[in-house]
Amino acid sequence: MKKLLAASLLALSASVAGNAFAEPIKIGMITTLSGGGAGLGIDARDGFMLAIEQAGNKEIEVITEDDARKPELAVQIADKMIQSDKVDLMTGIIWSNLAMAVVPSATAQDVIYLSVNAGPSALAGAGCSPNYFNVAYQNDNFHEAMGEAANKDFKKTFIMAPNYPAGKDSLTGFKRFYKGELAGEVYTKLGQTDYAAEIAQIRASGADSVFIFLPGGMGVAFTKQYAQSGVDVPLMGPAFSFSQDVLPAIGDAALGVKNAASWAYDLDNEANKTFVEGFKEAYGRLPSVYAAQAYDTANLILSAAEKASVKDKEAFRAALKEADFDSVRGKFSFNTNNHPIQDFYVREVVKDGDTLTNKIVATAFTDHKDAYAAECKM
Repeated sequence: MKKLLAASLLALSASVAGNAFAEPIKIGMITTLSGGGAGLGIDARDGFMLAIEQAGNKEIEVITEDDARKPELAVQIADKMIQSDKVDLMTGIIWSNLAMAVVPSATAQDVIYLSVNAGPSALAGAGCSPNYFNVAYQNDNFHEAMGEAANKDFKKTFIMAPNYPAGKDSLTGFKRFYKGELAGEVYTKLGQTDYAAEIAQIRASGADSVFIFLPGGMGVAFTKQYAQSGVDVPLMGPAFSFSQDVLPAIGDAALGVKNAASWAYDLDNEANKTFVEGFKEAYGRLPSVYAAQAYDTANLILSAAEKASVKDKEAFRAALKEADFDSVRGKFSFNTNNHPIQDFYVREVVKDGDTLTNKIVATAFTDHKDAYAAECKM
């Protein structure tokens, strides 16, 4: 496993030992392994490769490269993977602005792309494609779930997200289900680390709650600064802002924060138990939602490969659409726009021994579909 991960980091091919299917499958994984947000990409890569390793399939080759969270670099890597490496499938992108730069071109070249995370609304609605499968969510979904959950306790919420596609989808999703008043709506700079001005706005707003979507280092910086500010207004968000990969960096400032997700490590099903224990054994840490989604993505590919040749695009797409695999999320199926139909939960940041993690405290939605499927003409 260590050699395999080292090869991934060096953007080399990783061939995994085990039982062969009828033919090789070459997968191009573009993800963020350096710079801001690297923890998200590392978790996605590790979750994906764990599933391949557990399956023991020597015919699957994964080529992994680092996009450094730069759209122009992601496009260059994608072109190389498609034109030179001749990949059959692509996956791995974390950030929605990178997905919008890469996915439409890849799918137009008849390459099947499976998203482990980014789910921009443009690709769920009118921009959907038979070659695009989102195995994670549509960007609005976690935020919709938190908006629905917030109705129980709050009447005046201050909402904030970065100014990029996923940030806009985030606040749109929250507002779609939240019935209370908005105390403020702010878009911050992507990658921002100083939130003194925004915290002052929250203090003056009269809000009874704060909803943030600030993934990766942005969430770490804000939550620590918010805790130090003395503003005594409950904080909530999607899982991205309080995921397992960032909780150690946030520390106890995150305790008690509610957040929404389609997965938590304590979901009680056999696939999830196998995943969590396997991830802890392989990497020495608890998995995040990014790792869980990527693990499911790899297992979806494996399930399709048992039924159809990747060279027969129509048959392989049909096999993917069946979603005939054991998801760590339990129930999982695809809607007409190739986006998930799934349950969403409210989680709370707690301490399990000395480890900060999330545990499920409520169900926000059952069999939830995204808001854009009707716009997809597939």
